[in-house]
Amino acid sequence: MDADAIQQLIARAEALLMRLEAWVPGVPPAAPDWNAALAWRWRRRGSNGWLQAVPRPHLIRLTDLKDIDAQKSRVVENTRQFVAGHPANNVLLTGARGTGKSSLIKALLTEFSGQGLRVIEIDKDHLVDLPDVVEQITGRPERFIIFCDDLSFESGEAHYKALKTVLDGSLAMPSENVLVYATSNRRHLMPEYFSENSETRHVDGEIHPGETVEEKISLSDRFGLWVSFHAFDQDAYLEIAAHWVHTLGGTLPDAEAFRREALQWALMRSSRSGRSAWHFARHWVGRQGG
Repeated sequence: MDADAIQQLIARAEALLMRLEAWVPGVPPAAPDWNAALAWRWRRRGSNGWLQAVPRPHLIRLTDLKDIDAQKSRVVENTRQFVAGHPANNVLLTGARGTGKSSLIKALLTEFSGQGLRVIEIDKDHLVDLPDVVEQITGRPERFIIFCDDLSFESGEAHYKALKTVLDGSLAMPSENVLVYATSNRRHLMPEYFSENSETRHVDGEIHPGETVEEKISLSDRFGLWVSFHAFDQDAYLEIAAHWVHTLGGTLPDAEAFRREALQWALMRSSRSGRSAWHFARHWVGRQGG
């Protein structure tokens, strides 16, 4: 066997060992360098999980979020209490897609990172690791928002039980420097079926939901603050699109053409959402640059 073949064999063996190490249980996660980033993601490979720094988080300004002033006010107030060391609530943001739920949480990092706020994003499939995440940040001087984006559970999934435990159901006291902020298109995070209404009972004139409904409601009930987002009307959609055009450095030389094309864009997407407005603004400004 020549030298090149030996080197290739060694490289393949090392790669195989690295893959196997990821599945070896009981390996403690490396301590993160908390000065390396403002935002983090929980990563998992095999039985091992770790916090990975996000070197360039998507920083959005609160002033860039239009037509959700009431929602911004409630979430910002709660977060301001939290970073100041006062009691605050876990937050569930629900409602129409593309209306600014996730963007609002990103904007909180921009607004409060100078006061010690940090954000850790965790995927729904990794919620079983939430106790491990919390253990790594308990006692830190920073204030951490654990961010669960687009959260929902199908019937039979068990990941939600780990979330319930971290929110309010553990024997241990929740860490005072950790809150959970989650976004979802579902009010109760789980599918609801018409057949479940048959479990409802009437006792002495009072309505008592069945066990299935109670189980689903019990998860969202653990969020102390509920914030609802609604679909934008036409005027709000156009206002948001125009704002992003100006923010991206574009112009509106023909207001009627802008209006017509923006509405056509929304029609093609079947959505007058803030996300559609953002995408159209990028299309409009990019075309001007060409």
